[in-house]
Amino acid sequence: VQLQASGGGLVQAGDSLRLSCARSGRTLSDNAMGWFRQAPGKEREFVAAISRSGGYTYYADSLKGRFTISGDGGKNTVYLQMNSLKPEDTAVYYCAAHRGFLSTVRIASSYDSWGQGTKVTVSS
Repeated sequence: VQLQASGGGLVQAGDSLRLSCARSGRTLSDNAMGWFRQAPGKEREFVAAISRSGGYTYYADSLKGRFTISGDGGKNTVYLQMNSLKPEDTAVYYCAAHRGFLSTVRIASSYDSWGQGTKVTVSS
């Protein structure tokens, strides 16, 4: 599976952005798509995930309410709507394809394919 993330950019605090992750190819074992982010000097952290069916969504507790993950019906594109952006949201955002139990969607090592990342910069 190949993943292409896009939609990042430079915005001001309080603005919104929508990231997209276009997916091509598929493995039967991929059962969810997720977004992670990595700020300079920090470890990669979980942002959100959505199951293949779209019936289950998962969020980092600190981001719940501001970020929304969604997908098109076929899950060829997954979106991350980010509202009320803050400077601390500045990071490179990565999308990834998950395999294994859905209980592990917050764990980066449970993802087997990663996109190249899209940079989000939020100025104060």
